Amino acid sequence: MPKLWPWWAPRGHFVPRVSPPYVLMAILAMWLAGPAVAADTIRITAQKTGTFAWELDVIRAHRLDKQRDLIIETTELASPETGKIALRGGAADIILSDWLWVSRARALGDKLVFYPYSSALGAVMVRPSSPIRTLADLRGKKLAVAGGPLDKSWLLVQAALKQDGIDLKATATLAYGAPTLLAEKTLLGEMDATLNYWNICADLEAKGLRRVADVADVLPKLGVAGRPAMVGYVFDEGWARSHAQALTRFLAAAHEAKEILAASDAEWERIAPLTGVRDRQALTVFRDRYREGIPRRPIAEEEADARVLYRILAQQGGAELVGPATELAPGTFFSPPSAGE
Repeated sequence: MPKLWPWWAPRGHFVPRVSPPYVLMAILAMWLAGPAVAADTIRITAQKTGTFAWELDVIRAHRLDKQRDLIIETTELASPETGKIALRGGAADIILSDWLWVSRARALGDKLVFYPYSSALGAVMVRPSSPIRTLADLRGKKLAVAGGPLDKSWLLVQAALKQDGIDLKATATLAYGAPTLLAEKTLLGEMDATLNYWNICADLEAKGLRRVADVADVLPKLGVAGRPAMVGYVFDEGWARSHAQALTRFLAAAHEAKEILAASDAEWERIAPLTGVRDRQALTVFRDRYREGIPRRPIAEEEADARVLYRILAQQGGAELVGPATELAPGTFFSPPSAGE
C-alpha cells in the first residue's frame, strides 16, 4: 500500500516522525508564549579592583541579571573620576560615587541621584605596640591621611575632636597621599598612625595592625542617628524615569547579590581572587567588614543623616568641597517607586 504524504507538510520536504497532534501542541505553546521579550541593557563603569566588581561578579555567577531580563555591560576603569566623566558624558548609566558629589552636581544643574550602596567607613590604624589608644592620643603624632585634606572621613574626625577642644590639624604632623603608600609607611613605622579607607584598613588589620577607632564611632557625637551610606549607585534622574523598570530590576539583583555575600562564606571563597587577599585570614576580615557595610535602613533615615553630615562637611571643607550650596540639594536621594507605580 503506498505511503500517504501527511496533510500538514509541504510535498517534497523531509518530514520527521512526529505525530500531527504533537506538532499542533508545539505551535499552540509558541503562540501562547508570545514574542520573545528583549532584555534591557544597563551600562556600568566600575573599578576592576573595587568592591563593585565583586558584586557584579556575584550577579553574573548566579545569573541574577538573566533572571531579570537584564544585560549588564561593564567597563573597567582605573579611577572614580573617570567614571564620573563617563556618566556625565552619557557613556555610562550607573557608577559608584558619594552623595556629596551628587548634591554638588545638582546644585550646579546636573540632575543626578544617589541610592545607597555601602556604609563601610574607614578607621585609624596603628601598629600593635603603639601607645595610641584613643583619637585624642594622636596629638603630637605623625598621622597619614588618605585622600587629602578634604577627605570626608578626615573632616568628620576633626569635627568630632573639636567638640572636645582638640584641633588635630594643628597638633598632629600630617601626611597626605595615596592610600596604599600611606598604609605601607605605617606598617614600616614611618608614620605613627593612618586614617585610611575601609578596604585598606581591612588589609592592615589582617597584617596585625590595630584599630584605634572607626570613623563610624565619631558619628553619634556629630548628631547622626545611624551608620549612613556614604557611597552609592549614582545615575541620571531622567534616565531613571525612562528606565524605571530596568533600574528596579537591577537594584533587586544587586540587593540579592549582597544577601548572598552576607550569608555565604563559600561565595567569599569563590570570589577570593577578585579581592586580591593573600590568605584565608585576610579574606575573613574583608568579608566581615564588607558585611558590616551593607545598607539596611530606609531611604528617609539615610537622607536625614546625610543632611546632618553635609552641614558639618560644608563647614569644615567649605566651597572647595561642597560648592555653592550649604545644604544637601533636594532630590539627591533616589526613592524607588513602590509596587504598582
